[in-house]
Amino acid sequence: MPVQAQYWTHYENDAFGYEIDIPPGYENYMDSADGNGAVFMLVGMQQELTVWGEALEADSGDFTDAAQRALDSDIADGWAITYQVATPDWASWSGVKDGQVLYRRMIILCDRQSHASFRSVYPSQDLPGMHPVLEGLVRSFVPTAC
Repeated sequence: MPVQAQYWTHYENDAFGYEIDIPPGYENYMDSADGNGAVFMLVGMQQELTVWGEALEADSGDFTDAAQRALDSDIADGWAITYQVATPDWASWSGVKDGQVLYRRMIILCDRQSHASFRSVYPSQDLPGMHPVLEGLVRSFVPTAC
């Protein structure tokens, strides 16, 4: 592995006001057309990291409601949820489906009118090595300019 690939890089989204560190070896695969986030892929592996921000819908409740809708959507997509925790400011869950593992985290942003998410999907055989990666993602995933 090249020396530069051994270090975490950084992604910051000024449009929504959040940032996250990107694990070693992940490359920016695609930026969203509307500027709300990006998709990163681990080179040579089937690991995907998606980060994005979005506004809370004015007529659809608060952050807690948005997190529940996102969780319900993952369940409807066939993910068997194995872990779930939520607070008024963040929510996390993980699940399994078809030999894949999903980890999702949502945070409320400084304006309290929008939130950001990251979603990591990877093969279940990669689970043992993902714990430190997920810890780094969670630790670095924060709102900016509060």
